[in-house]
Amino acid sequence: MQPQMRHRIGSITKTFVATTVLQLVDEGRLGLDDPIGQWLPDIVPGEPGSQVTVRMLLNHTSGIGNYTNAMIDSYGAINQMQVTTYAPADLVAMGLAMPPTNAPGASFNYSNTNYVLAGLLIEAVTGNGAAAEVQRRILRPLKLTGTSFPGNDPTIRGPHGGAYFAPFGVRDLSEFNMSWAWTAGEMIATTADLNTFFRALLGGDLLSPATLDEMLNAVPMLPEMPEAGGYGLGIYSLPTPCGVFWGHDGAVIGHLTYSMHSRNGARQVSSGINISHYQVGLPGPHPIDIAWHTFLLTAMCPASEMNSRSIEAVPQLPSVTRMPGNDAAVAVP
Repeated sequence: MQPQMRHRIGSITKTFVATTVLQLVDEGRLGLDDPIGQWLPDIVPGEPGSQVTVRMLLNHTSGIGNYTNAMIDSYGAINQMQVTTYAPADLVAMGLAMPPTNAPGASFNYSNTNYVLAGLLIEAVTGNGAAAEVQRRILRPLKLTGTSFPGNDPTIRGPHGGAYFAPFGVRDLSEFNMSWAWTAGEMIATTADLNTFFRALLGGDLLSPATLDEMLNAVPMLPEMPEAGGYGLGIYSLPTPCGVFWGHDGAVIGHLTYSMHSRNGARQVSSGINISHYQVGLPGPHPIDIAWHTFLLTAMCPASEMNSRSIEAVPQLPSVTRMPGNDAAVAVP
């Protein structure tokens, strides 16, 4: 692994997609409180379409089920996903077929279906592909040449590490059709590109001040522990011993990424690893987990004392789900 290598960034894709949606809000082409059925009547008919708003998609309070929980129900399913091209509307249909997790707007429940819908919203409003809009609005202006949507191309183009999933031993899963994640987690990037993107975003280069404030208006991810951090519109807050940091994590099969940034952009850390070692139900933190979390916290708070309490300040990935009937957790975007 080298810093310049390209990496599947999983759910950090959501921050790029949310920023694109919010640019449409800034342009007056879309409202945060528009019901999504107004734009996607054939895909989200009935009550979900009339009650769920754009804002609820972006902050995961829609109550729409997470389609990846239904898709990744066995290790065999991962083999199927690796070689299958999925249509976004079919992914949404899987999520809508699941029982709602909450009433629209009532509470935070992470769902990849929300961000597939956000991608479809971008397409409905602009008439262009969601990936093309992200490219035109963000990647090209910021010269993020190491960042891309691969589509159904399974190959990571350019230098990259492998992607190792513990239950498969030494098998490298870096060749993977990521259409199953689309605008919820398909993107590839370098750590330098992630730092450039978040510095521009938090610095006000991509959104108006009012819309950036909306983006950073977070709901508690754990209602019983609001101090543990909140989820805004495609970005979340992380309390640390030296203040609040903003960013996102990304977890796909074999690639894990954190990208966290102080509000003023003075301190940034983007880091990825290429093995899903801790997903196999170990009784305690693996030494690699401890080392990686210590590094992340040191990068954010170099003067903080490294103890067990400090290490626990780096949260478990919000995008990790558990497979039914199995102690193993599987990372999904």
